[in-house]
Amino acid sequence: MLQPNRSVPSATVIPVLIYPDVREAVVWLSAAFGFTERLRIGENHRSQLQFGDGAVIVADVRGDRRPPTPGEVTHSVTVRVEDARAHCERAREHGARILMEPTDFEYGERQYNAEDLAGHQWTFSQTLADVAPERWGGVTAG
Repeated sequence: MLQPNRSVPSATVIPVLIYPDVREAVVWLSAAFGFTERLRIGENHRSQLQFGDGAVIVADVRGDRRPPTPGEVTHSVTVRVEDARAHCERAREHGARILMEPTDFEYGERQYNAEDLAGHQWTFSQTLADVAPERWGGVTAG
């Protein structure tokens, strides 16, 4: 068990995403994707957001930190949601670019892909069924 610290999110893995305007990103990610801000660091330096038991840090541009370059994908963040279709519509209403409409997959998930205001790509995934990986060609490791 990790030692708790109120100054960092409790999630074990915490992506840090770079945005040109941290405050604008926090407002947009909250409205479009349903994140909630848990901690603000400086006016426009960093913000810790949470979604369920997950977390993401929104950070400013500085030094060699930059948001994605159009036409290049270097990462994607996956977030589990209860209703992918409703979540997709919320995101669309707030200007998210929907890259893939909600689609049901053989591994038991309904997923859609979206791009946010700074070009970060997100996958939102709703569990439809508990499917053994071997049923669709996966291999359980370890």
